Amino acid sequence: MSSAPAGRGSAPADLVITGCTVLTHDDQEHIGFLEDASIVVRDGVIEAVEVRADADADADAVERIDGRGQVAMPGLINCHTHAPMVALRGLAEDLPTEAWFNDVVWPVESNLTAKDVELGARLACAELIRGGVTCFADHYFHMDTVAAVVAECGLRAHLGEAYFSSQGPEGRERSLEFALRQRGAADGRITTALAPHAPYTVTDADLAATAELARAHGLPVHLHAAENRDQTDMSLARHGATPIEILDRAGLLDTDLLIAHGTGILDRDLPLLERTGGRTAVATAPRGYLKFGWPTTTPVRALRAAGVPVGLATDGAASNNSLDVWESMALTALVQKSSEGDPRWLTARQALHHATHQSARAVGLGASVGSLAPGRRADIVLVDLTGPHTQPVHDLAATLVHSARSADVRTTIVDGRVLMRDRELLTLDVPAVVRELGERLPGLVDRGHGRRIQQYDT
Repeated sequence: MSSAPAGRGSAPADLVITGCTVLTHDDQEHIGFLEDASIVVRDGVIEAVEVRADADADADAVERIDGRGQVAMPGLINCHTHAPMVALRGLAEDLPTEAWFNDVVWPVESNLTAKDVELGARLACAELIRGGVTCFADHYFHMDTVAAVVAECGLRAHLGEAYFSSQGPEGRERSLEFALRQRGAADGRITTALAPHAPYTVTDADLAATAELARAHGLPVHLHAAENRDQTDMSLARHGATPIEILDRAGLLDTDLLIAHGTGILDRDLPLLERTGGRTAVATAPRGYLKFGWPTTTPVRALRAAGVPVGLATDGAASNNSLDVWESMALTALVQKSSEGDPRWLTARQALHHATHQSARAVGLGASVGSLAPGRRADIVLVDLTGPHTQPVHDLAATLVHSARSADVRTTIVDGRVLMRDRELLTLDVPAVVRELGERLPGLVDRGHGRRIQQYDT
């Protein structure tokens, strides 16, 4: 694929991975594999990806990893989640969307403290690292606390402080202040966004003000919209416009916009999204749609035809039960085949593309992560394919998407720093987090107060 750039320094590389198979992307965004290869990392950046015959196997390195029997992939990206909600995993089960919000989740979230969010974020980051996720887009509350956890544990993150119009102007102002304060934090691993919740909880005036702030400060926007078909139908009945059309009226389609879910996107919305020239992206989290019994899923094929990047996500663990992007990748392929009635769509190679390059574009990082190539940040995962459930390998892409699991990730690296090696977490103490979180759960899940942070009424 590549040789080392001219002038490679004589100082030892920070990290060299040898003997692995490297997942590659070509100029046409096609997936390929480079066998028996080495990856050289220096100063957090991939310096070279070389076939063994061209590599200097004896090159000095501060750290070396033997990658034989493993596939090196770009780290997966979770394009939409509420990471601290792992603390609510399994609390609201087998409920329709309205009851899930109004009867359980929003009453419980009225109890949230910064400490609850910190512990949830720690547990979530541990789960993400173990699942081969190197970057996540988070949309939640007390986000300075989440940023501190990200800085400590070594992950990359795209963070936004969520707000509702019911909070008054202060909610929008807090979202802006957070985005400006934390932009570029954690040695550049943190990017930020403005984070209005959704068109059904944020007024048209607040959406328009958010668009103005985004343009004035060069910030992207991350929100929920057209989450399901019921929301779209209600929006049409109440406002004569789809959620996407409301976003367009507010000027948000003229910003760098990440839309969560979009299972209610209609054909009439596609020309508006196409007009954005790829500045609007959509994150799909199919497990939650299946669990809520929604009749439609994210129209990935139509969005791709309109030039809209589609990234993979899990949503929060209160609805999805996990932060496993590996599962999202497999489910996206399967659900798309079912919804389109076409076994040729979505292929395993296309699914891998969405999990890597497309997801990087969705969170605004397409120029720096999402592929393994010289000059890219060294966000790398090593996947062990020696287990019985991944053998034999006839089609490596299909094995990765449909046979491999998150537990097959052996090593997770962000910016050249090893966060997990041979399944051992190096930056987080999970037992300590679980003990402390367990002590706080009775107060967190109490609903006897009768409060809720918002009313779900689409």
